[in-house]
Amino acid sequence: MSGSVTTYHQRVAQEKRALIVRAATALFLELGYDRTSLARIAECSGVSRATLFKQFPSKAALFDAIVTESWSTADEEAPPTAGNLVDGLGIIGRRYAELLGRAQMTDLFRIVIAELPRFPELAHAQFSHGKMPYFESVRGYLLAEHEAGTVRVEDVELAATQFLGMISNYVFWPALLVPGWEVSAERVTQVVDEAVRTFAARYATQDPRLPPRP
Repeated sequence: MSGSVTTYHQRVAQEKRALIVRAATALFLELGYDRTSLARIAECSGVSRATLFKQFPSKAALFDAIVTESWSTADEEAPPTAGNLVDGLGIIGRRYAELLGRAQMTDLFRIVIAELPRFPELAHAQFSHGKMPYFESVRGYLLAEHEAGTVRVEDVELAATQFLGMISNYVFWPALLVPGWEVSAERVTQVVDEAVRTFAARYATQDPRLPPRP
C-alpha cells in the first residue's frame, strides 16, 4: 500500500510540475521574464503558492527547469555505438530535428532572445544547462568514431557544429523568425540524409554506405 501511495504522490507532483512549467513558459512569452511573478504563475497553473515554492524556490530555478525539459531526451536515447558512421549520424540527425521541432524549444529561444539585454543570465542558463550538454553528447560520439577509425577529425568541436548546423539552419532558425514556417517530415528526412552525406564525404576514412538520394 505504501508503495502505491508513494507512486501516486510522485505522479501528482510530476503533473503539477508540468502545469507550472507550461504556465511559466506562456507567461514569460506574454509578459516577459521580469514582469512575471511566481504568484502569477501559481495562479495560472492552478496550484498553490506553497506547492510552487516547494518545486521551484526561485524564478531562476523555474527557468532552469524550462531549459532542462526543452532539451531533454528519453533515457534510451544515448549516443549510438560507434562503428557505423552513416547509421549513427542518421540517428543523431533525426533526434536533433525532432528536438528542434518541439514547440517548447522555439518558445525557449524566443524568451532568451527577448530578455537577453536585461537578463543575460538566462542565455547562460540556456547554453550551460541545455545546448552544451546536448552538444557534448554529439561531440563524444564523433570522438568515438574517430577512435574507431571510421572518421578522421582533427577538430571535433568544429565537426559537431558543422553537422548540427546543417540541420538546424533549415528546420529550426527559419521557424524561429518566420511565422507559420513548417517543414514536412519528408523534407526533414531529406535534410538529415544530405547532412549525413556531406559530413561523410568530408570526414569518412573510407566509402561509407550512404543513404539513397530521394
